Amino acid sequence: MTMSTSFLIAILILSVSTVQGADYNFPPAPSPGSTVQGGHYNDFPPGPSPSAQPNPKDFQNMKQFLAYLVIQRFKRTITYDPLNITGTWVGTRICDNDDLNTYRGFFCDTPPNTTDLTVASIDFNGFHLGAPTLDGFINGFPDLALFHANSNNFGGTVPNLLGLQYLYELDFSNNKLSGLFPTNVVPLSGLAFLDLRFNFFQGHVPPPIFLIGYEALFLNNNFFNSSIPANLGSSPVEYLTFANNRFTGPIPVSICNTSSTVLEVLFLNNQLSGCLPYEIGYLRDITVFDAGLNKLTGHIPLSFGCLSNVQELNLAQNYLYGEVPEVVCQLARTGNLVNLSLSDNFFTALGVNCWDLIHNNVLDVRWNCIPGLPHQRPFEECAWFLSLPKLCPLVPYMPCEANPGRQNTTCYNDWASHFDHNPPMPPLPPHASFNQLRKGKAN
Repeated sequence: MTMSTSFLIAILILSVSTVQGADYNFPPAPSPGSTVQGGHYNDFPPGPSPSAQPNPKDFQNMKQFLAYLVIQRFKRTITYDPLNITGTWVGTRICDNDDLNTYRGFFCDTPPNTTDLTVASIDFNGFHLGAPTLDGFINGFPDLALFHANSNNFGGTVPNLLGLQYLYELDFSNNKLSGLFPTNVVPLSGLAFLDLRFNFFQGHVPPPIFLIGYEALFLNNNFFNSSIPANLGSSPVEYLTFANNRFTGPIPVSICNTSSTVLEVLFLNNQLSGCLPYEIGYLRDITVFDAGLNKLTGHIPLSFGCLSNVQELNLAQNYLYGEVPEVVCQLARTGNLVNLSLSDNFFTALGVNCWDLIHNNVLDVRWNCIPGLPHQRPFEECAWFLSLPKLCPLVPYMPCEANPGRQNTTCYNDWASHFDHNPPMPPLPPHASFNQLRKGKAN
């Protein structure tokens, strides 16, 4: 053996002993068929070495340590993170609310009956995060009071939230959630805000949901396809949206029981049918009522003249008929009305004050059957509809100050609230079937 050979062997032995003494953590051997991607084996995701994992003593309390474990587990399921939000979910300072670059989206507070600071609020609005499920994440924070996740890409169904006793705001809007209505939120009696907009929920809405003291209930832009529960009026809701679903049947007359709370109601773009309820006139504080693009029929009840606070009233694209009431048009002068949309119906006459609203661009009555106005339906179309039987009654009074002697009338004792709102109607073709008659329709 030459000197150079002996020197190389000695260097090799020294190198091996040095590496062993340094206590390095080499990655485990790859499983059969695994490949290397990004510096690690694809069946072993990268992460800190065991010696670098935080211990409970590294956190202010055990609640924060358990929250850390939930967050890190959820982090490993994230499939899309264009803003690198999860890059801030590192370290042990979960509850440093003043540092916007640490655990973005998580906010801490002290729950009732304890002195432990822990995660109480999660706000992912606009983060555009993607994950196949939220199960095991939201329900991993027992002290959570608020969860907002508008405009993300979360999938799956809504997890079981029954253990979250402090939860009062829940926003899943604009995600990819699916399945039936999440009935596990019904027992959450403290929930004041529920937003399920722009998802893929379907089926029916359970009646008990209207027994909860919601301030806001947003169900629009899903695929719900049942009737609206008859106990709708049991909820003290302020903002209520059913728009852009597939709801059928009549608008529940119990809606009048929300008169002391409701401010906005959207029934737009469903398949609601039956008579336009007289009881809507009791919604004295409502500012927006939108039931456009449905299959509602009948006269506009005179009770609508009591909606002194309404600003937006949309009844367009239905099967309403008769005269547009003078008392409704007067709301533009005596109330707050700025937009009255009645286009694509079958009205045949206008009250005197209504003509001025057309000139002021407040009232839209295009594509009705009103003589003397431009842009109305063809004569044949109007004649066909007007020949059909009309089964919705016209109640000849108003339950408000506009009719002296009836100021104290409520929907509980008003005889007019008990007539049939959903009488049998002759088959009505969809609006699309009129297209052949409207080839010359102007915009």
